[in-house]
This record gives sequence, C-alpha cells and structure tokens, in this order.
Amino acid sequence: MFYHLLYPLHTSISVFNVFRYITFRTIYASLTAFLICFIFGPWVIRRLSELQIGQYIRTDGPETHHKKAGTPTMGGTLIVFSIVLSTLLWCNLTNVYVWIALLVVVGYGSIGFIDDYLMLIKKRNRGLTVRVKFLMQVMLALATGILLYFIPDFNTRVTIPFLKTMSPDLGAGYVLFVVLVIVGTSNAVNLTDGLDGLAIGPVIIAAVTYMIFAYVAGHVKIADYLQISYVPGSGEVAVFCGAVAGAGMGFLWFNTYPAQVFMGDVGSLSLGAALGAVSVITKQEILLVIVGGIFVVEALSVIFQVGYFKVTHGKRIFRMAPLHHHFELKGWPEPKVIVRFWIIAIALALISMSTLKLR
Repeated sequence: MFYHLLYPLHTSISVFNVFRYITFRTIYASLTAFLICFIFGPWVIRRLSELQIGQYIRTDGPETHHKKAGTPTMGGTLIVFSIVLSTLLWCNLTNVYVWIALLVVVGYGSIGFIDDYLMLIKKRNRGLTVRVKFLMQVMLALATGILLYFIPDFNTRVTIPFLKTMSPDLGAGYVLFVVLVIVGTSNAVNLTDGLDGLAIGPVIIAAVTYMIFAYVAGHVKIADYLQISYVPGSGEVAVFCGAVAGAGMGFLWFNTYPAQVFMGDVGSLSLGAALGAVSVITKQEILLVIVGGIFVVEALSVIFQVGYFKVTHGKRIFRMAPLHHHFELKGWPEPKVIVRFWIIAIALALISMSTLKLR
C-alpha cells in the first residue's frame, strides 16, 4: 500500500524514492509485523484467557508439561494478522507471488483455526479429523501449485543445492511436488511446536534465510553472478519474508520460556506452509531440507517411531516422539533443548547460505 501511495510522490519529494527499494520495505515490514505482535500481544493473551482458550496437555507427556495446562493458545491468529497486514502495507501489491504467499498463509491459518476452534472452543475431544484436515491442506497446496504452474515466467525446474548443473524439469509433475513441499513443511512445523519457543525460533531463522534467497533470485544480475535460478518478481517475496520474521520475533516475546501463550495449529500450520511456499517461489525447494532441518528431523522422528512401533509390536526407537520430548525424558531441561535446537537451526541456515557460492 505504501509503495503505491508514496513512491509516486518521489518525482516531487525525493525522499519517497526509498519506497522503491525492496531492502527498505523488507526492513520496515519486519519492524511493522514485530510491533503489531508486541503491542497487541498482551490484549490478545488477556482475551484468550477470558475466553478460556487454554492448551490441552497430553497425559502421557513429560510431567514438567502438566503445569502448562490452561496456558492461552491460538496466539497464531495474531501472527497471521501481523504477517498479512504488514505485507499489505509494504509490498508491491501488483506482484502475483505476494498474493500467492498470502493465500497460503491465510488458507492454512484458516485450517488451523477451524481445528483449534472445534477442539478448544467447542470443547470437542478432536478437532478436524486427520483425513479432512489433510485433504484441506492438499487441496490448498494443489491450488497453489496450479497457480504457479500457469505463471508465464515461472519454470518447473527443481534446484539441487551444491549442484549447479543439476536442475531437473518436472513439467506438470511440479504441481504435485509443490503439494509435497507445502503440506510436508506445514505439518513438520506443527510437530515441532511442542516446547516454549521451539518452533518459532527456527521459523524466524528460516524466514531470514529465505528473505536473502528471495532478494537474490529476484535480482537478475546477482542471480546470474551466483548462478542461481532467476525468478522475475520473486524479490518482492523478501518483503513477505521480512513480515514473517518480524511477526515471529514479536510472538516469541510472549512465547519464550515460560510461555504466556502458544500459537496453536493456526500458527504452526500457516508458518510452515509459508516457508514451503517461499521455497517453491524462490526455486530453492530442496534447500528447505537444510534450512528447515530441525523440522525435518522432528517429523522423521515421529514417522520412524510410529513405523518401528507397528513393525516391532510395541518397541520404540526414542523414549518419546517428536524428538524434543526424547531429550526432555533424558533429563535435559526444557530451555536447554530449545536453545540447542536454535543453535542447530542457525548452523543449518549458515550452511544453506553457503550454497550461494558453493555451486
């Protein structure tokens, strides 16, 4: 909005020329999203408490988690609101990738909201059934893939990190690949959201990483110099990534240990889907396995645990899945698990950024 309202004034007042620059708008999109969460966070937490929208704690989980029962949840509504408002304020709204990213965030946030609403507000033992929830995720991701497929300047090649000569073209099959990336990332972040600040920390780190890749992919000269896929218009997605990172930082202020609020499915599903969508738009889909390595490992720990349990009729690989609970049951204090996972996420982000040169 600011881009369209204020940038045209640069012909008369030169200072408004700054609204032309993606870097400027990315910084302020991040700050805006942060301030929205920071300012409205206390009010949202109070309202959630008044409505008695409290977190349900598994009885078979670590005993230290029992004290978390009743902590306000569905705080992800504030995250989604902050991302959407900040993006609308600071992005070039004629950019199709911006609208696709917003579609994914709002769509997956809505799925999470419905699930949380049915379980927490309507007091149903279960929210959406697994089948219905998964079908909704797939349909939305499928729509996203189809939209991308029909954008003239968007190609269906997949970039392989560290291997600049390998870029297989999936053709129409790329649409299904988009479904895999977005649905998989969305659920992986959802599984990671089990400790105070555990999921939002790596989300912020991944968003900042993709913010850099989006800017590079959208700049024809830099993309050519670094030999990465040039995606016309994708630079504007850096502003969106800034909004995601800023909203994450604002939410973390209240979600850090001991958490005053949890994000719920409305937050975790939307944030995971946002990362998946951005990775696809910037043509750095496979890189998400590294950038979001924490989410990948957490998801795999659940898959392996469930599979091994069924095959061996009751045996387990981990003391408990997802993996963060395994370390808790080994005696690690919750803050130690969280910070160590953050450290790993930072290291993985640095490795990911090294692929800009190692090709």
